[in-house]
Amino acid sequence: MTLPRSTGPADEPAFSGLFSRSFLTIVLVSLALAWGARQLFSRSRLEPDARSRTVVARGDLAADERATVELFDAASPAVVYIESVGTQRDLFQRQAQDIPEGSGSGFVWDGEGHVVTNYHVVREGQKYLVSFREGPRLQAELVGVAPDFDLAVLRLDVPAQSLHPLPVGKSSDLRVGQKAFAIGYPFGLEQTLTTGVISGLNRHILSQSKLGIHGVIQTDAAINPGNSGGPLLDSAGRLIGINTAIATPTGANSGVGFAVPVDTVNRIVPRILREGMVERAGLGITPGDDYLARDAGLEGAVVRAVDLGTPASRAGLEGAVVTDERGVELRDVIVSIDEQLIRGAEDLYQALEPYRAGDEIVVRVSRVGKGGRRVEEVPVRLAALGRR
Repeated sequence: MTLPRSTGPADEPAFSGLFSRSFLTIVLVSLALAWGARQLFSRSRLEPDARSRTVVARGDLAADERATVELFDAASPAVVYIESVGTQRDLFQRQAQDIPEGSGSGFVWDGEGHVVTNYHVVREGQKYLVSFREGPRLQAELVGVAPDFDLAVLRLDVPAQSLHPLPVGKSSDLRVGQKAFAIGYPFGLEQTLTTGVISGLNRHILSQSKLGIHGVIQTDAAINPGNSGGPLLDSAGRLIGINTAIATPTGANSGVGFAVPVDTVNRIVPRILREGMVERAGLGITPGDDYLARDAGLEGAVVRAVDLGTPASRAGLEGAVVTDERGVELRDVIVSIDEQLIRGAEDLYQALEPYRAGDEIVVRVSRVGKGGRRVEEVPVRLAALGRR
């Protein structure tokens, strides 16, 4: 049986036969002409005799530029890149593998090969690799740490003549507005210099052990991850602090960086070298807000609470009492430590910082007596904070 033919036109490609070939030819010719015209137009704008422009002599650098360049050239040989490496055993191959745990910066402390950095740079590591600006990676040993101050010391076995320790300055006489220079290895990049000013003094930040570091320097010199442990310098190229933290909601530089003051570093690093592990000594009290003393017409550090089994507890210091009628009744208010005047909680922290566990101090307290307040001297033997 034969099917009837369709009466409609047969289906064909949209462009077929003579029309499609003519259309494609026109398109190709048009493209070729357009390309040729563009090339001709481009060549008409070329300059066959074009040459490099004459370089204009710059002349001498400005005085402040020369000073910055000289400062960097002098300080950069002392600044190092530190890689903290952990180990993990491969259960299949039964071999230990190196695992990167972090990185940061540091600087040469002395001619004995000691390198100072932040504790949080080395905290997770079991092996430490140190690189100078030019030179191979060298393995270093961990000498000791002071977590309460976020400080650590490594040691390199290298000739003394290859070391360039930084000159040490002071932080107690710094002024807001002084120039500040930070050198380090942000984000693992090559050695980097950032500049700014000291934008604040006597700041308070938490250490890795959650204890406060006091007298901290604030700077707007750019500090980013990887700068930790690097030096903060003054315009004379002297060490004035160790870059340790930034205030930021995103983890990137926000223009507010913090450095552990060099006066603290210069006290704690020798102790690390002698003792290995440095812990902060304290009384075992919780200070109250300074306004509590001011509202009572007093000046000093309010003892808000005394921890049981601590030096303060054994010495008989008393904390404030909450009452229904008067709110808070102050008992002991510390007014001096070994003749050092205490005006508030910050003064108390700074006064205790140089002492060690086992040191005996004289604490003068304003306390409630039968005839009103009187000042008494109380001998106290300090203990490491966190210990009884």
